[in-house]
Amino acid sequence: MTLLVTTRPLGPTRRVARSRTAGAIPPWTLHYGDALNAYEGWPAPSTIISDGAYGVGGFPGDPRTLGGLVDWYRPHVDAWSKNATPATTLWFWNTEVGWATTHPLLAENGWEYVQTVVWDKGIQHIAGNVNGETIRQFPVVTEICVLYRRRLEFATTTGVMTAKEWLRHEWRRTGLPLYEANKACGVKNAATRKYLTQDWLWYFPPAEMMQLLVAYANKHGDLRGRPYFSLDGKRPVTTTEWAALRHPWAHEHAVTNVWSHPPLNGEERYKGNGHRSAPRVHRPGKNATVHLNQKPLAFMRRILTASTRLSDVVWEPFGGLCSASVAAIELGRRPFAAEKYQVFHEHARQRLEEATRNKETGMADCG
Repeated sequence: MTLLVTTRPLGPTRRVARSRTAGAIPPWTLHYGDALNAYEGWPAPSTIISDGAYGVGGFPGDPRTLGGLVDWYRPHVDAWSKNATPATTLWFWNTEVGWATTHPLLAENGWEYVQTVVWDKGIQHIAGNVNGETIRQFPVVTEICVLYRRRLEFATTTGVMTAKEWLRHEWRRTGLPLYEANKACGVKNAATRKYLTQDWLWYFPPAEMMQLLVAYANKHGDLRGRPYFSLDGKRPVTTTEWAALRHPWAHEHAVTNVWSHPPLNGEERYKGNGHRSAPRVHRPGKNATVHLNQKPLAFMRRILTASTRLSDVVWEPFGGLCSASVAAIELGRRPFAAEKYQVFHEHARQRLEEATRNKETGMADCG
């Protein structure tokens, strides 16, 4: 398996804000313009946090109906798929029906559904959202964020296989009986029941167990078929290479897929200043909110803590106020964001600069 990530230099017409910090503070990049013009200059993402079009006409360019949603996302999904690694995850914010409309596009481009996270905004969210139509249904107080991972597949002489199929296929090629996989791993029956099975009990072998399977297969398997469990056909996969095929996950006890948090108010909610460059559909007054659907930083911190590691690259292609990138700076990740509307871009840049200063001050205090 070979992943080719191409890059190109930043052109003279591309306006990019970058952090100027050095040392332990992670750098950040904020592209002023469409993310489609920035992707090729960004390093491969560990995770992508997408909070783009909902198909409700919420900002210029957002389709007013669901009919245009797939075409809106298609070039972005193409770019995400091209630049992703096998371990890249995608967190896709949307409405229930907006996500359902876009899911087939993601699936056909190799994104595998993992789970749906529900944002429960609470009963107070109903206020101001009731009219003659919405009162004839249960009030909607939710929004969703759907987690995807890359579908792991392997090219073989007999066709493309899923990871589950490939593991059993490779062991079969050795000529060894299946039960010897348990001996290889030093277990009673876990290898055949979990790693080599083809039913719902299958799961991705941990790196240390995969190392034992690979070593045993290449030592005891038929000489004519070696190497076994190879990604390039020349040598067996290493422990590090195998681990890199699976996205990280840090489990947090007692956190479920329902996240309760009221719509943002108070200090975290950005207020407008009557900026004339704001999108026409939402030109905030002095005390109006800048962004119609600002996400809580607590959610972005939770996402990044769960699915990324220190110094990992985070893409936020539809930046808005760049809440994901702010959280990435706080947590020592490397954010790359884009925003095409000036008022959002300016606020986002200020937030990123402030997050960097706070990070520096915090580290100085600790030192």
